[in-house]
Amino acid sequence: MQSLKGKKALITGGSRGIGGATALALAKEGVELGLIARSEESFDSIRNELVEAGAVFATAAADISNEEMVKNAVGKLEQELGAFDIIINNAGVGAKGSFLELETEDWKKVLDTNVMGIVHVTKAALPGMIEKNRGDIINISSMSGLKGTEGSSAYSASKFAVIGLSEALMQEVRRNNIRVSVLTPSLVETDMTRGKDSGERNKDKFMQAEDLAEYMVSLLKLEQRTFIKTSALWGTNPF
Repeated sequence: MQSLKGKKALITGGSRGIGGATALALAKEGVELGLIARSEESFDSIRNELVEAGAVFATAAADISNEEMVKNAVGKLEQELGAFDIIINNAGVGAKGSFLELETEDWKKVLDTNVMGIVHVTKAALPGMIEKNRGDIINISSMSGLKGTEGSSAYSASKFAVIGLSEALMQEVRRNNIRVSVLTPSLVETDMTRGKDSGERNKDKFMQAEDLAEYMVSLLKLEQRTFIKTSALWGTNPF
């Protein structure tokens, strides 16, 4: 397996949850980190952990649904770290409700973040990766991108789109030695998935953000000639 030491990774939603866990896991491998979240204050919870881990990192605030903010954020991070070898498109939002209950603004927010957010971030960072003629892009979809469920029409539509986007992009950038993988996890214990009754859950029975982080590290360490295109990860017994 190849070493990740000295590589540079761009992670959206990098201040907590799956993004935060992935940042810490990659820091242990010697990866330099460019982290994007909605506000600089949101990094307060992870900054000390990264410093204690000896991580080299830079942060930028941006709403990934806003293309101009993304361009500025990625430009700032590239100035501090250099062009990226790894892009992890993790940031996302949900919307729960029946089709008739969801407002147009709900749909717009979900699609602009979950789909166009990936477009904005990847378009901003991909040219530097193409210039290096190698790299990795990991897009986080969901089991809801494989099967629609009641009350998740907007979220499912966005996550189905992530899979299609990833498939097409993979075919385009293979000639540049860039691997594109998409993950479709089932329920992961994060702030986004915790409901009002989450206090009663035994979280040890649910897939944790650290589980996905460890898996992504293993994907990235595969020799560059090989990659896993799609991965469905499920909790063993989350009941």
